[in-house]
Amino acid sequence: QVQLVESGGGLVQAGGSLRLSCAASGSISSIKHMAWYRQAPGKQRELVALITSSGATNYADSAKGRFTISRDNAKYTVYLQMNSLEPEDTAVYYCNAGVYALLYWGKGTLVTVSS
Repeated sequence: QVQLVESGGGLVQAGGSLRLSCAASGSISSIKHMAWYRQAPGKQRELVALITSSGATNYADSAKGRFTISRDNAKYTVYLQMNSLEPEDTAVYYCNAGVYALLYWGKGTLVTVSS
């Protein structure tokens, strides 16, 4: 079992920045990758960024050049630095961890970007 707790969401003006954090606990040594997803009102959940256990990263096109995913293995925490935020980035952001064929999810943190 893996538990994930997100933090760092909030209200920010367009052009601003936020840093999301996701703290993992439990069977963390089994985690193969961690990722951030988001779900905007009325839309499907979508991948924002992913980082593997070896540090390789992958980003959605909408996140490239603006968002950076990173991990602190000592703190078992993954971060999502979001810059140049746009109103279209408004969504609930969820942390995800992959353990072999299992996926674990946090409860999400709301990011609201005002124009």
